[in-house]
Amino acid sequence: MFFAAIRNARIVVGGFVFGSLLLLTGIALGGAAAQDGGRVVAITVGGEHACALLDSGAVECWGNNGAGQADAPEGRFSAVSAGRWHTCGLRESGAVECWDRRPGGRTDAPSGRFSTVSAGDWHTCGLRESGEVECWGFNNHGQTDAPGGRFSAISAGGMLTCGLRESGAVECWGDKAFGRTDAPSGRFSTVSAGKVHSCGLRESGELGCWGDSNALGQTDAPSGRFGTVSAGDLHSCGLRESGEVECWGDSDYGQTDAPGGRFRAVSAGGHFHGGAYTCGLRESGEVECWGGRDYGQTDAPDGRFRAVSAGDLHTCGLRETGTIECWGGNRDGQTDAPSGLFSAVSAGWGHTCGVREDGAVECWGFNDDGQTDAPGGLFLTVGTGGDLSCGLRENGGVECWGDNAFGQTDAPGGRFSAFSVGTVHNCGLRESGEVECWGDNSFGEADAPSGPFLTVSASWEHTCGLLESGEVDCWGLGHYGETHAPSGRFSTVSVGRFHTCGLRESGGVECWGYTFDGQDRPAAGRYVQISSGTHHACALREDGAVSCWMIYNGAADVPGWLRVGGLPITGSGGMLDRGSVIVPGLVGVAAVVLLAAVVLGLVRQWLRG
Repeated sequence: MFFAAIRNARIVVGGFVFGSLLLLTGIALGGAAAQDGGRVVAITVGGEHACALLDSGAVECWGNNGAGQADAPEGRFSAVSAGRWHTCGLRESGAVECWDRRPGGRTDAPSGRFSTVSAGDWHTCGLRESGEVECWGFNNHGQTDAPGGRFSAISAGGMLTCGLRESGAVECWGDKAFGRTDAPSGRFSTVSAGKVHSCGLRESGELGCWGDSNALGQTDAPSGRFGTVSAGDLHSCGLRESGEVECWGDSDYGQTDAPGGRFRAVSAGGHFHGGAYTCGLRESGEVECWGGRDYGQTDAPDGRFRAVSAGDLHTCGLRETGTIECWGGNRDGQTDAPSGLFSAVSAGWGHTCGVREDGAVECWGFNDDGQTDAPGGLFLTVGTGGDLSCGLRENGGVECWGDNAFGQTDAPGGRFSAFSVGTVHNCGLRESGEVECWGDNSFGEADAPSGPFLTVSASWEHTCGLLESGEVDCWGLGHYGETHAPSGRFSTVSVGRFHTCGLRESGGVECWGYTFDGQDRPAAGRYVQISSGTHHACALREDGAVSCWMIYNGAADVPGWLRVGGLPITGSGGMLDRGSVIVPGLVGVAAVVLLAAVVLGLVRQWLRG
């Protein structure tokens, strides 16, 4: 991701959308005390994890470690760069070492000596001591086809890479769509490659950005003089010479709402699917972050419910009183449930639908394809998916509305007893117990096996059904094992994007597939209903309480030992200021570590007299 290197007595900063390297050298006020007694020299923020380089040469990482990206090897490093799901470090010998457990070759660093390294999305690039660039990993757009010649800096982005020539000219290669590699002419002192755009700092101190603005303005750099720039996913941030941070572009997560005051470094990080954020280093030594990935979709309210539905970034529950209560992301009003009494609710991608007690369907939220334009008439139940919705009529017919790019709203005729709405495909359960699917079938997700089945659940690219024997049968794409159902008897099944959860007959929940974010770790107890969302899952307890889970990746929850100048790391309503949203276990650990750091600081001050 982002890296920082001192070359020819000047600081060169570059970076990728998901992370950045904040250079913390030259801190005279105490420094950062690490767990092993070292001081933090630099910090790099990746997609869902972060790493710190200590003055001892050791690397310490925290956050999402589902692919092993936070398992830093022992030994001494001189630089570290966190990518989306992998990390690379530069050994003091000049050798590059990378780590994670995913395929793709981005961690297969070549031998030889390098002066710096930059980890991107699915590829990595290193700068040889000779000034030549060498890249490895995923190369679908030519992002690893580095041109010849000498460079002074390198920055690996999404599907592109940018390098700073020794002459000061910027040269980019890789994905050429929307001018992403069309760097402007002139002399630059810094370059930062993002997901679909890049920015550079001219020698005059003015900014120049290029690539896909995506109508969000991330390339619309403000005028005036800056000291550095950081290109994020769909936003950018610059540090004014005055020390103030100014950000522009997408601000769905508050990632451009920079707080006032003076900073010495800034880093645009995260990613727009999980939530973009920005971090800055105060002149006082405090690290402050804003924006964030968590929407509170797993923060179920207290009280009794009779049904729950997990969507993409929000969740809705049907109270025992018949009212609907939703929580989580509300960018498009998907949690603004109307008043009145309902008999069913379904949370989709960016919209929600409910069935009124009189049988009428009412939907709210995102409506770009008419997915909230429910037809008239009476329905028994309703389901929501990507950009479409479906309802089951009283006569057993299924009717769908919304996006029909793959024929997913063209429900077949005849009678069904149940149905399930996916993203671009749907499945219905015939009264005979056979499953019939329609819509996209790129991965066989619509090729239902013979039954009979009791229930069916469709999601993004896979489908699962509960056989009459109580066993679960899944079909479609299963890269993470989401279609590899465990043996034994279940009472129901619910599929998410890359994971699947089933409710055992005993009332226990078991999940499989992509569970690195904790989708397989529900609270203990007995449940009567299960609902898998895109990345999280919720279940209804026997006592009517709703329990949701998805372990937060903790990428921006900087460990308590990272303290600069004896000052605590704080947050401003985003990644760091999370309150009760943080996993309780992490809260306890953070409190203990923070208390230890405070005591250590007091002891140090006392010893200094």
